Amino acid sequence: MTNLKVQPTYLKLNERKIMPLDGPLVDRYNRVHSDLRISVTDRCNFRCIYCLPDGNLPTVSKKMLLSFEEIIRVARILKKLGIKTVRLTGGEPLLRRNLSDLILGLDKLGFEDISLTTNGYLLADCASKLKAAGLKRVNISLDSLEEDKFASIRRRGNLKTVLEGLDAAKLAGLTPVKVNVVVMAGVNEDELIDFIPFASKTGTTVRFIEFMPLDSNGSWSLDKFVPFDSILNKINSKWKIEPCQIRDNSAPSRYFRAMETDVVFGIIGSISKQFCSTCDRLRLTSDGSLRNCLFATDETNLLGELRNGNSDQELELLIRKTVWGKKIAHGTDQIGLAKPSRPMSMVGG
Repeated sequence: MTNLKVQPTYLKLNERKIMPLDGPLVDRYNRVHSDLRISVTDRCNFRCIYCLPDGNLPTVSKKMLLSFEEIIRVARILKKLGIKTVRLTGGEPLLRRNLSDLILGLDKLGFEDISLTTNGYLLADCASKLKAAGLKRVNISLDSLEEDKFASIRRRGNLKTVLEGLDAAKLAGLTPVKVNVVVMAGVNEDELIDFIPFASKTGTTVRFIEFMPLDSNGSWSLDKFVPFDSILNKINSKWKIEPCQIRDNSAPSRYFRAMETDVVFGIIGSISKQFCSTCDRLRLTSDGSLRNCLFATDETNLLGELRNGNSDQELELLIRKTVWGKKIAHGTDQIGLAKPSRPMSMVGG
């Protein structure tokens, strides 16, 4: 058993850097980590062109999937270390059976916020139950407001059902509802200005997201990439906008107001406007690996440690080492970027 209470309260990992063994979860660049993304499944009922290839895909076997009890144990340790907020992701998290049981267990741990990112297709039937279990709010992926274009991007489902899920989330009080739009050149770039009146009508906050090189079929290319400034200029060509004060310095979105409608929208520039210097995020995959960055090329497998009977203190040490090893930036702006071996559908968006 690892005794974390002995002195000195740091671990010397090399000649220049020492890793603290108590206090908040910090890396070598003094970033404090307080947000956890938990992927509960790598399965999805859609096949979005920016994420998954069409057809059947290999998935994590049930025996390699973290149980709810294992997820809650890791979350409990991380809360002790300073994690304040949790977001459930996938794949499509609503495909995980009895998800409300997990939310209930996480809520009992006392996190400040528990949210969920979903494609919205199954949301109408479970929004109230998720709210009752302790879910606070949802982010809904919605890349087009046109039925035909929606179908060509998602390759599964239909727009009407997703909009019904959005309405159900609002009715259940899972607010504020945020709508995530992955922007792709030649695909949905022409719809950006249409999302402003949509946000006004539905009372949602739309966030436009740069297309990232995390698709499983490796189709990302610069000719499909629409940078932050281009997104902003496109919207500004129709709506007079002004910057909004950033409410959370670690939030990935930069917010603006369309002044004529008073709609507030965000743009997430993960590639062209990196926010690595303020990143406070960790990711737990559905098969039990802890990642310190969405673009990380390595990860710490906690599943084996959990099932081999390791103590909470031993798990805590592994977690601290993972955070301490975080790079200064993900490096997507550099030539020769080493792409992560696992796409976003397996990492958790």
